[in-house]
Amino acid sequence: MLKTIILISSVLVFGGLYAYKEVKVPDLSENENKEESSEAKSMNVYQVESQFLNDSISLSYVNTFQLYEDDWAQLAHPNFWKQVMRLSPDSCIVNKADTREVITQLNLKEWHKLSDSQKNEYRDSIRKANGMTASERLFFTTGKADFYDYTDVLETISRGVLRFQEQDVDPWYAQAILMIESPGKIAKSSAGAYGSFQLMPGVARNVGLTVNKTIDERKDFDKSAVGASKLIARICIPEAKKILDKRGIEYEESDLWFRLFVMHIYHAGAGNVSGVINKIDPTEGGMGLIQKMWVTENGSFRNASQNYSQLALASMMILEDILWGC
Repeated sequence: MLKTIILISSVLVFGGLYAYKEVKVPDLSENENKEESSEAKSMNVYQVESQFLNDSISLSYVNTFQLYEDDWAQLAHPNFWKQVMRLSPDSCIVNKADTREVITQLNLKEWHKLSDSQKNEYRDSIRKANGMTASERLFFTTGKADFYDYTDVLETISRGVLRFQEQDVDPWYAQAILMIESPGKIAKSSAGAYGSFQLMPGVARNVGLTVNKTIDERKDFDKSAVGASKLIARICIPEAKKILDKRGIEYEESDLWFRLFVMHIYHAGAGNVSGVINKIDPTEGGMGLIQKMWVTENGSFRNASQNYSQLALASMMILEDILWGC
């Protein structure tokens, strides 16, 4: 048996309007049978619909409670990227390359005024103050708030979530992709990926979109969303299962770590992900496996690929802040 919980909270994003979210959760108080307990497990992640009561905005989004329930939001790497994604491009974060531990922030204009020798002296002083060896790398990561502009992202996410739902594909993926890939914009990458879901030309054609010299349906949001949902359902999820099944690693499709694993395949391709998994040689999944992927390189699976699920987590944390005015 299911019961419905209505949660009322104030939302600051749209000027303090009220919102409700309706959540279907299993009522286990009656302890009816084991099948219902199984149902509860399968509903570990559920769709939440939120409507703003001024009759002008209707928002659909996927609840991201696993971020906090499973302590993903406490990890250094996604918290580092959350800061980068909200930091002005005229500033940078000094951080330890391996752990992404934030040391300090610098104004880029002032940093560029320094001579090379002054910059080296500064790096040495940072290493000494933080107990680092000379071989440990420091990164100076520029703020990317100009790229990750979430001003109009909510309505886009809502539209993407609904398109994925219509295709019977987990809408969490639409939400994550839209928060990472050129949010609120239609951009073309240097590699040729284009549209809100950053599909490559060949991939887009394989999932039914027309891409030629005169027509590029990747710029059509709804068609691109349907194409991306097909890519996730027909290729990324099956390939993720194949890689994990080969090693006897257990998973649930609703597990956040499994979703992040699928996101790596969406970005880097199954071959590259399989290669890095072979290098890690894991015996189990979970948060630990994803964290190892963040620090393991193999073939073309390098910095951008390692960062992808970190960006997914960071963007989900930002989305929670936007939704509830934190």
